[in-house]
Amino acid sequence: MTDAATPPSLKDLAGAGFRIGCLGFGGPAGQIALMHRVFVEEKRWISEAEYLHALNYCMLLPGPEAQQLATYAGWRLRGVAGGIIAGLLFVVPGALIVFALTWLYAAWGTLPLVAALFYGVKAAVIGFIAEALVKVGRRALKGPQDIALALAAFLALFLFQLPFPLVIAAAAAIGIARSLSLPPLPAAPSPAPAARPPARRALSAAAGWGAVWLAPLAAAFLLLGPDHVLTRVGFFFSKLAVLTFGGAYTVLAYLQQQAVDAEGWLTAPQMIDGLGLAETTPGPLVLVNQFVGFMAGWQAEHGGLMLAAAAALMASWCTFAPSFVWIFAGAPFSENLRRSPLAAGALQAVTAAVFGIIAKVALVFAAAILFQASLKLALPGGGLVTLPDIARPDFLAIGIAAAATIALIRFRTNIVLVVAGCALAGLASLWL
Repeated sequence: MTDAATPPSLKDLAGAGFRIGCLGFGGPAGQIALMHRVFVEEKRWISEAEYLHALNYCMLLPGPEAQQLATYAGWRLRGVAGGIIAGLLFVVPGALIVFALTWLYAAWGTLPLVAALFYGVKAAVIGFIAEALVKVGRRALKGPQDIALALAAFLALFLFQLPFPLVIAAAAAIGIARSLSLPPLPAAPSPAPAARPPARRALSAAAGWGAVWLAPLAAAFLLLGPDHVLTRVGFFFSKLAVLTFGGAYTVLAYLQQQAVDAEGWLTAPQMIDGLGLAETTPGPLVLVNQFVGFMAGWQAEHGGLMLAAAAALMASWCTFAPSFVWIFAGAPFSENLRRSPLAAGALQAVTAAVFGIIAKVALVFAAAILFQASLKLALPGGGLVTLPDIARPDFLAIGIAAAATIALIRFRTNIVLVVAGCALAGLASLWL
């Protein structure tokens, strides 16, 4: 199973997992590279082939792929207990930091000094999104068909305001159809496939871990009712965990549609502030979900710290608990899935659509951050599209965002240094 003669102890695995959780800055790409350095290069607990196989499988799953990869690695090394330890420790350090910073933000975010710091952080977010566009574009846009898919996804969300799950499902269907239209590849010699794992065990794991995932949501529904903020938060983030492919910036598109526009739990600028917090801290970027949950509870009727803490915990649990279902029930079957041309075709099409989704997020956030006002354009079929008022640019925000973009893409500057520099630059807004 591993290069080591014996697998690591749970204590050693916990130590490595805690280290990764504390040092996992830089988004999924940085976290995946960090796990490779620790598990493959330093500890030699997992071989290169095993690691790449696990990564390929996790890329096919909805939700946070880096946390799923940590869970998969722990499961490969020490079974279910190892998967729980590695998966939780990947999230918990960053989640505690984000919770504390979110509390400070909610309580004192309107103070001029704090607001100025977040002004700079919000401008830095544009740089992060631009970097994500570059990275996704390099692996997603491999031909005219992929470019057309990206453009269609952008227009579907921004102009026609179609539901996010429909866009992802349509992209996956197009990818599968595209795979079916290709001539079959010549068979290559390969080792005999491993024995198929028992389906009963997989179903048992799916049912058991699915029950663990949904238990808090069921309790909120039964005790508080379907309209309580905890129930709505749990349902929304459970749905989000199943429907979002393509990483944290894809999640933001759905958050914009639902948490901001439909539910009204927070404003678009507040969500950008939350992304800035998630970017600055270790752990997965989808810890922005915890920020959204906190703000939903904080600003709800009869809200406050206790309800905000409960809503933040509900949002985090419903975001990350599904990973245990996908790994513990599906990982034994992952080899067959990895070899499937249909799965590969669906993944490529969804990845192309993700480029268009991130572009939509970039335009919406640019309108909110880089310009002092926005315009609402009525569509012929109903609905409104938000566009920046180009006659009222915010030159300081544009300068900070441009500097962040150049630092991240051209010079590959440490992400924490970029955020800190932009936050300090934001202080200039106090005197302008």
